[in-house]
Amino acid sequence: MRSIASLEELKSLAGQEVATSAWITITQEQIDRFADATGDHQWIHVDPARAARELPSGGTVAHGFLTLALLPRMLSESISMGPEVRMLLNYGLNRVRFPAPLPVGRQVRGLITLQAVEEVPGGLQLTWQITVQCEGLEKPVCVAEFLVRCY
Repeated sequence: MRSIASLEELKSLAGQEVATSAWITITQEQIDRFADATGDHQWIHVDPARAARELPSGGTVAHGFLTLALLPRMLSESISMGPEVRMLLNYGLNRVRFPAPLPVGRQVRGLITLQAVEEVPGGLQLTWQITVQCEGLEKPVCVAEFLVRCY
C-alpha cells in the first residue's frame, strides 16, 4: 500500500509510477456473474466446454469490461490518500485498449502511473494510467487512462 500524505505530495508524483496492485485471480464465477449483470453471455466468456475446444487459450476469457471494472479496486487497494482527501469519484476514461485476452484462472495486477494532476473547482482531477498485466502473458490485457476526481 502506497500512502500519500498530502495533496502536495500527490501533485509531486505526476509523471511517475506510483504503485503496483496485488494480484487478483479471475474466476469463472466472476465472469459468469459479470455476464449476468451486463447481459453479455457470448460463449467465449460463459461456455467453458466450447471455449476449451475452440479458443487458443483452451478456456474462457474474461470480458474486457470486467477487466476495466477492476481498476477502482486496484487503485483503492494500492494507494491511500491522506486526510485532506474526503472523497474520490470515478470521472471517466480517456483511452482504453485490450491488447490481449484474459484467460480464466489467471491472475492480474495493475501497474499504476499518475500521468497528470489538474486543478478543478473544489479539487483535483487525476489521470492514472493503469497497465493490467496478466501472469504468464507478455502483452498487457488492458491499458487505460482512468480519470478520478479528488475532493
